[in-house]
Amino acid sequence: MLRALLISGASAYLRQQKARGVTDPWLRDLLARRPYKVAMVAFAAKTARIIWAMLVKGETYRDRASAPAAA
Repeated sequence: MLRALLISGASAYLRQQKARGVTDPWLRDLLARRPYKVAMVAFAAKTARIIWAMLVKGETYRDRASAPAAA
């Protein structure tokens, strides 16, 4: 059930990104190299890893724009 929700969310996000222009360089490169559905599942897996890390560390979500730069 959770996997289906993550893939559905990734599909909606990719549709919006393709309509407006992909701003994420990782996603843009992935879509250039792989078919749409493979990129969709890869994005869902990346989202799942982010959620898991947040749960394990007890952190709140930080958008990349507001996150401090890695030194």
